[in-house]
Amino acid sequence: MGKKLDRVYHALIDGATEGLAGDVLYERVVEKCPKTSSKRVVKAALLALSDPELKDRNILNTIYALAIEYRLRSLGVDEEDDDDDSSAAPSITDLTKKRLEASTVQPTQTLVDGAIGETAH
Repeated sequence: MGKKLDRVYHALIDGATEGLAGDVLYERVVEKCPKTSSKRVVKAALLALSDPELKDRNILNTIYALAIEYRLRSLGVDEEDDDDDSSAAPSITDLTKKRLEASTVQPTQTLVDGAIGETAH
């Protein structure tokens, strides 16, 4: 584990052990590690969930909830209203859809016998 991830990991565990949760816990981690990102916090949370020495159910639940919340935020998934059907899948914002479409590579050519040829669609 890198130094930065290790610092975030310990800040996360320390905050959860003190009874912090949700945004307050996230703010404490950012306070202790100002240059961290939500992605790094989620990675640290996943490491904490896989740590065999961490056995307190409340701490694990707190870290699990934080990891899910910030992972969904980073994906741009809209929060569901309490009135919505709980079986409905979360929706992805249009911006996230456009980013995913832009990053998806559409293969139009293949390498055939050392030469580039058009693929059959």
